[in-house]
Amino acid sequence: MSARVLFDPLTGWPVIAALAALVVLVTALALVRGLPGWWLRALAGLAVLAALANPSLHEETREPLADIVIAVVDESASQTLGDRSAQADAALAALRSQAGARGHTELRVVRVGDAPDNGGTQLLSALAEALAGEPRGRVAGIVLITDGRAHDIDRTPPLPAPTHVLLTGSAGDWDRRLVVENAPAFAIMGEEVTLGIRIDDEGAAPGDETAQLTISVDGGPPVPFEIQVGRQMQLPFTVPHAGANVLEIATPRATGELTAANNRAVVQMNGVRDRMRVLLVSGEPNPGERTWRNLLRSDPSVDLVHFTILRPPEKQDGVPVDELSLIAFPTRELFVDKIEDFDLIIFDRYRSQGILPPDYLFNIAEFVRRGGAVLVAGGPEYADATSLWRTPLGEVLPATPTAQVLEAPFVPILTDTGRRHPVTEGLDALAPARDDGSPGWGSWLRLVEVTPEPGADVLMEGPGGRPLLVLDRVGEGRAALVASDQMWLWDRGYDGGGPQMELLRRLAHWLMQEPELEEDTLRAEAVGRTIRIIRHTLHDEAPEVTILGPDGHEVTVPLAETAPGQFETLWQAGDEGLFRLESGAREAVIVLGPAAPREYEQTIATPDLLAPLISPTGGGVFALSDGMPRIAEVRAGRPAAGDGWMGIVPRGAERVTATRVAMLLPAWLWLLLAAGLALGAWLAEGRRAATGKGRA
Repeated sequence: MSARVLFDPLTGWPVIAALAALVVLVTALALVRGLPGWWLRALAGLAVLAALANPSLHEETREPLADIVIAVVDESASQTLGDRSAQADAALAALRSQAGARGHTELRVVRVGDAPDNGGTQLLSALAEALAGEPRGRVAGIVLITDGRAHDIDRTPPLPAPTHVLLTGSAGDWDRRLVVENAPAFAIMGEEVTLGIRIDDEGAAPGDETAQLTISVDGGPPVPFEIQVGRQMQLPFTVPHAGANVLEIATPRATGELTAANNRAVVQMNGVRDRMRVLLVSGEPNPGERTWRNLLRSDPSVDLVHFTILRPPEKQDGVPVDELSLIAFPTRELFVDKIEDFDLIIFDRYRSQGILPPDYLFNIAEFVRRGGAVLVAGGPEYADATSLWRTPLGEVLPATPTAQVLEAPFVPILTDTGRRHPVTEGLDALAPARDDGSPGWGSWLRLVEVTPEPGADVLMEGPGGRPLLVLDRVGEGRAALVASDQMWLWDRGYDGGGPQMELLRRLAHWLMQEPELEEDTLRAEAVGRTIRIIRHTLHDEAPEVTILGPDGHEVTVPLAETAPGQFETLWQAGDEGLFRLESGAREAVIVLGPAAPREYEQTIATPDLLAPLISPTGGGVFALSDGMPRIAEVRAGRPAAGDGWMGIVPRGAERVTATRVAMLLPAWLWLLLAAGLALGAWLAEGRRAATGKGRA
């Protein structure tokens, strides 16, 4: 219970102040004149002033409030290492017990997990939210149960009470960490780049001088390295193919280290060609020659070497073939010494006339088997005795001529395989279909009849199902045959034209093994934590996809056909990290978020980050491996931490449960009192006057 006097004046305080001045003046005059009732006049004036001030008695009934201790418990991923989780649970239980034993303390527990989007441990943000929901005047202490790895130090709120850290972990903890300090986003195929990699041992490490390291590409076999611990090493690397190359860099888990989650890193490096070098060999001059030149020169990434055999086959004048050009042509340099510098060799209506000896053509065939590419655009010469098929190069060509040539208009049609193959997929949608259902592009006027080799893919056909565009894989290389020399009609707009430029561009890039034009692929795209799986195949069905998660859990998902030859599915991933996908003989890898989350970048428990924040509050840091400190009460401003104890400041907060307001005296009583005092002064002064007169 508490009481106090409150004033609710009946008029303004300036008026009361003026009246008070008048009362003082009247009292002073009475005192100067020696009137015996001056003090009664003063009391009468004070009674009037008190009545105008309207005093009342304000009584409150209060009840004490318990002190609040806020405990923020770190439950992030790093707290699951070793016995930290058990230490935190035991510390929280002891804190509950001690707070309950005090009898006037409430414990508020705030639990903090991993922040979304790899935000790490937002320990102090959680503390700020907890403080915002509590009266600052009741907060007696703050306890942080954590390993000290907070990632939001810059969001530390004002701390209104002693703050303490109960540090989990052990003095004997150690961990090995892999750091990729430098990795280019792009690399030129065939050129060596360097990766800046460092392995750090932190904590009570055993002192190893070297560590093993492996690098694998797209889930392939790992390549081993040995590097020095604690020193950045520059490792050489060459991207194996164009497009995305996913590098998984890992070091094996060492005995006794806290976790292997930070022992690996994933880097995506895009392989690009420096320049795609194409050798174009033209035989009999024809309108299609310009089509090939325009296509290849329109691509700034293509270096074109072009030579033309102008001598017609029927001309017989006895001139040696090595003297048919104005200058000596470097055939040996092109087809023997420098052939590996080319990515693609194109023969456009070329006849075997002895310009290129059989040894050179055999060398081209070997070039294809080793990973090169050859494209033959054949006219009538492909069907006669001078055909390239009748040379050593014929061993790698995808179709055999039957010696018949069809001279009649026809509209090229995509085969079932062509509708699925990336080279021709969707080409028929680029023009409205004709009334008979055939593609709406223009017709060609000539077709060489050929028989595809076993295993070759026929993408386009002419009348009677005769093959028109045939592709094949030979060894590590690729070969293609266009069984007509009429594609240039599309370029000239004959009969409406057609997608000649797009077809040739795709064909050239498939031959040069560009990843986006592979016909049998498995790809994965990340959309948040959802993985979009895309399987492209020439078959009617696609095998299921097996997904291996970063935690070793394996799941199998089916695929649904979304377009001819394309199968897809969406799969919701629960965790972040590296996922391996396998469908039939195809494999792929994809990373959701970082391969090693922020929580595992640094795992050794440390007070260094939080100590500067809690020191101004008088709090302290206590290692739970040394035991749980007891709670002690301290006065505000005094040290709040010592050997085996942590202090809280009792707040003595109260809550008002009831109030009562009563007037000190009613107004009529104040007026009666003032009148009585004034009357007393008048009587006293009148008696004195009467006494004085009688004596006179």
